[in-house]
Amino acid sequence: MTLIHHFLENSAARLPDKCALVHEKRRASYFEINRAANRLADYLIRQGTTVGDRVAILLENSFEYVAGYYGILKAGAVAVPLNPELKAESLQPLLEELEARAIIAGNRQEDMLSDLNLGSSGIRDLVIRNTKKKWQNEGVKVTSWEEATSPDFSDNNPGVPIRTSDLASIIYTSGSTGKPKGAMLTHHNIVTNTGSIVEYLELTENDVQMVVLPFFYVMGKSLLNTHFAVGGRVVINNKFAFPATVVNQMIEEQVTGFSGVPSTFAYLLHRSPLAARREEFHALRYCSQAGGHLDRTTKQKLLQVLPSHTRMFVMYGATEASARLSYVEPHRLNEKIDSIGKAIPGVTLKVVDEKGHELEDGKVGEIVASGENIMQGYWRDPKSTAAALSSHGYHTGDLGYRDRDGYFFVEGRRDNQLKVGGHRVSTQEVEDVILSTELAVEVTVLGLPDPLLGNRLVAVLVSAVPEPNAEKILSLCAKKIPHFKLPQEILFAKSLPKNASGKVDRRKSEEFFKKSSVLREKSTFSF
Repeated sequence: MTLIHHFLENSAARLPDKCALVHEKRRASYFEINRAANRLADYLIRQGTTVGDRVAILLENSFEYVAGYYGILKAGAVAVPLNPELKAESLQPLLEELEARAIIAGNRQEDMLSDLNLGSSGIRDLVIRNTKKKWQNEGVKVTSWEEATSPDFSDNNPGVPIRTSDLASIIYTSGSTGKPKGAMLTHHNIVTNTGSIVEYLELTENDVQMVVLPFFYVMGKSLLNTHFAVGGRVVINNKFAFPATVVNQMIEEQVTGFSGVPSTFAYLLHRSPLAARREEFHALRYCSQAGGHLDRTTKQKLLQVLPSHTRMFVMYGATEASARLSYVEPHRLNEKIDSIGKAIPGVTLKVVDEKGHELEDGKVGEIVASGENIMQGYWRDPKSTAAALSSHGYHTGDLGYRDRDGYFFVEGRRDNQLKVGGHRVSTQEVEDVILSTELAVEVTVLGLPDPLLGNRLVAVLVSAVPEPNAEKILSLCAKKIPHFKLPQEILFAKSLPKNASGKVDRRKSEEFFKKSSVLREKSTFSF
């Protein structure tokens, strides 16, 4: 029986002195991380935390995050990673929904937390790294991280009786198209998915993973679990806003793996010295991409820029799937450049119609997934659970088809299919065509209500050239798609609004467009 925290415990027993984590000037061994996690677990248990209690984490990627995550699991509690940038008005309802027992946070969150009614949310314990305030919250015990992981607490693995079917984590979806929902994942869900990822990426203790994605995001968490499972190393860099620093550290630390979402790779290509320093990436064994659709043009550019020995894994997944559902084998990427690949080990994918009947190859329907990695449902949200899970499996909401070779292709999401003048249009298709002009770094295409057309297509994009020109972009696009698929307006911006996981936030993009009622071709805007 393997539980998630056994990844850390097993590697600490086998490789106690090995450097497991690098963050800025700190280099921590497996022994150090396991000891801190054990002490925190002992602290939580002594405070009354029991199996199934929810413990929220409000920390940026760091040593404390990693030790805190595994320490919560060792205590038998449910780790609930939350975006540390959440504001009070967003955090309060989440805590009340979760009825969390405790919170582990940093001092950056202290002022915000002190404004909340923590006691009414069920919070009993608050552990804060480098606490700076004098707390007086009635009914809530406030302890510094340093005290909660001091030698006053046990260094030994606690060995709390936990079943593989017990809930291990509640991970909230990004909420870019609606209210965030808490996907309930068991130890078994995450352990099985971790094993599959380790298998197809061929990870070993020699792998060094550069982590620029937040650990509260399901893909970021999978990077941590997969590398701790094999005794590898993770290098945390929270400064991707300055991609040159990431490139420098990848070379210095001899990173073997780099992972990102589409915007990550767009900015690496256009805003970093990746191409100029190509020959210095001697150790870079692979790159992997998930977290949304990556257009064909960006994939092809990456294959040209990356060193010849670096393999590119294009992957597909969901929070509800513990991370991963499918991948394209690197040696077939050129051949299947638009595909999301085949199902990973332990996962089954199929395409179904509206009645749940499986469709034959080439027919477009909804992609449905099944496997031991699929969530148990959404936390206290039976309506959304019933919509996502059925006897057929997990309904991804993505429309696509399977080819004769068994590879799957996504044509867009159900909620991104728009009616424009009687025609059905996929915003993903239009975005891909705009990116293929090589005049945009990234783009989002939106549908605004229109009394005549039903929807009016508009685009917000980041220019790849110093002097953006909407007419030139549209004229190039008109050679590839019919007129009704062309955006009627283009608005240029310095960057697109993102949610915390790095995905483009379509709702904020729409709000921004509406505020800018006049097209300003040569102006740029910041969010």
